[in-house]
Amino acid sequence: MKQYPPIPTVGDDDAPAFAGHRWLLEAVEGSPLRFQLQASGAIRFGGERRVYRDDDAVPRECRRAVQHVRERLDREALRAAVPDVTALTFVGWATHRERIDYEWARLPPFLGFDVLAADGGPRPPDAVESIFDRLGLDPINAVEREVHGRDFDPDSYAFPASAWYDGPVAGVLIRDKHGGCARLPNDELSVAPAEPIGAEDPESLADAVATERRFEQVATRLRDRGQEATVDRLCDGLLADVYREEHGRLFTDGNIEESALRTAVVRRAQRYLGG
Repeated sequence: MKQYPPIPTVGDDDAPAFAGHRWLLEAVEGSPLRFQLQASGAIRFGGERRVYRDDDAVPRECRRAVQHVRERLDREALRAAVPDVTALTFVGWATHRERIDYEWARLPPFLGFDVLAADGGPRPPDAVESIFDRLGLDPINAVEREVHGRDFDPDSYAFPASAWYDGPVAGVLIRDKHGGCARLPNDELSVAPAEPIGAEDPESLADAVATERRFEQVATRLRDRGQEATVDRLCDGLLADVYREEHGRLFTDGNIEESALRTAVVRRAQRYLGG
């Protein structure tokens, strides 16, 4: 699996000199996530710097994105499109909470923004968007397409509204058709830091996060895929949602372990199914 180079910020020494028209993409908060389909049909995942050896190595806040890619990727469409599926590395964002409380039910857990080939040059943004669409995954939201260089000044750029919550974008990714990519952050974005979830023990933390609404969301996803809502599936899905939506608000005091929280959530999943 190819490694994706770090994305510089506009104005950095390593920022590219863009050529031709630009695409402006909404920079949603989260973490870089790459994946590669193996010949066996399994999907290999990695972050910005390392490949995850197994599911336990995936950061908690990225687990919902991993689930999403496994559920949505059209493996047959990919196999039909290329002779060797392992020659492609797909790059995107695992969306999760940092500062912004997005509308999580609408915001996809994974947004794709690039495709790397083992050999060959960069793909233009419109081709990348089409590839993710054909494979059943959401591409990153394009704020503006084909902007002429003379019409874009990063120093006076007016950041638009986000597609995923009632507020401005966290920034934009600027891309051209030659592989150039840089991030322009919205330095004037004003979002209050997320308050930690006040919970002194696993039971009270589970009471706060393992809600009826979240169990119902997970059960609906399982039903839509034709899967039974078992205790383990409900628990895995709910915790993946919680780690994504509440990242940075959990385990803030270091006294509650993930295993203890899972045990408390299992009991609530059993009650949910029993009810």
